[in-house]
Amino acid sequence: MDQNKTALERTFELAKSGRFASFGEIKKVVRGEGYAVDQLTGPQLSKQVRGLIELARTRQSAER
Repeated sequence: MDQNKTALERTFELAKSGRFASFGEIKKVVRGEGYAVDQLTGPQLSKQVRGLIELARTRQSAER
């Protein structure tokens, strides 16, 4: 866990990495890294994270 990052910042970072297919997977990783995930809820956040995941995965596919 990076003391200078919030759980939300780490979530966005992981979503942009393209390594994950779902918000649920990211939550598990964030929790496993020692962050509190109780604030990672809500339809707007879920939509935003899913969008970032999709964009990152699309970019990775295009690079191949």
